[in-house]
Amino acid sequence: MTSNMERIRILRKEKTLAREEMRILLQSMTEEEETFLFRQACEVCSLYYRKAVFLRGLIEFSSYCRNDCYYCGLRRSNSRAQRYRLSAEEILACADQGYELGFRTIVLQSGEDPFYRDDDLCRLVAGIKDRHPDCAVTLSVGEKTRESYLRYFQAGADRYLLRQETSDPAHYRYLHPPELSIENRKRCLDDLKEIGYQVGCGIMVGSPGQTPDHILDDLYYMAAFQPHMVGIGPFIPHRDTPFAKEKSGTVADTLHLLSVIRLMLPMVLLPATTALGTIDPRGREKGILAGANVVMPNLSPSGVRGKYLLYDGKICTGDEAAECRHCMEMRIAGIGYEVKVSRGDWCGMGGMQ
Repeated sequence: MTSNMERIRILRKEKTLAREEMRILLQSMTEEEETFLFRQACEVCSLYYRKAVFLRGLIEFSSYCRNDCYYCGLRRSNSRAQRYRLSAEEILACADQGYELGFRTIVLQSGEDPFYRDDDLCRLVAGIKDRHPDCAVTLSVGEKTRESYLRYFQAGADRYLLRQETSDPAHYRYLHPPELSIENRKRCLDDLKEIGYQVGCGIMVGSPGQTPDHILDDLYYMAAFQPHMVGIGPFIPHRDTPFAKEKSGTVADTLHLLSVIRLMLPMVLLPATTALGTIDPRGREKGILAGANVVMPNLSPSGVRGKYLLYDGKICTGDEAAECRHCMEMRIAGIGYEVKVSRGDWCGMGGMQ
């Protein structure tokens, strides 16, 4: 009979496991096996990225959203949500501050807010690239047409984050209103990759209605898609959504999946997310020690951070950008890793970082 230790060795070597073997691994891990899994994931990560952790400066520039996703605090029908939009000048000022603090990737994230037209987003991307040519610009602004994605890319956008949330159509419908579909979500991801972006997908761990089979479907979808980035974090309920009374995802499940994804996709850029840090004070450090190599401190003005609430309890909403930057650097150093001041591109683009 195959042991979990052997399953982990096979996963590292082959970058995959048979479906039932993967199911057993994820559902029956002892503390010793967990430690072995984490160590294997960190060793694989270090082959490509050494002990580097890349910082991404996150600017959450609008809390308006046209969508009504059942899990999200920014959903359009949440009348209690505090809405704001940053001006182009405010966004560029945040990017300038981030550059001075050593960030070489700027992430522009918002709800799906039609107020910002394609022309506006292209000007923002081009403005950041003009001021800071050695920076990468990542967009996370939701589902768009292929033509829109192409325009942003031609303006200078390097990366795009779009979590599929779940790969199963029925589960997707359980989490989203009828006008949204997993088919269109995957179409967007395919378009982004074909255009030439470094593309990030990902899931919520422990989302309402999620089953072990959904997790397995997600892992094998991501293995087939071969993203450059994968963002996973625990589901955390928001009090003003239909899923307010659902349980959060767990730290353990999230860490196990981070390690498994690292072994399946050895070169992937893998964030230790703010959501992980929200449900565990050392969650981001634990994520790095499970194979993650990216953290995303917030560059948004402190006056709006508490308004961009996808879930309850979000950390660092009162900090200034410099506080977030230096806090993360000390935390990362404390576990034997080092912040790398670089764009932190996917290493398949040009060798070891």
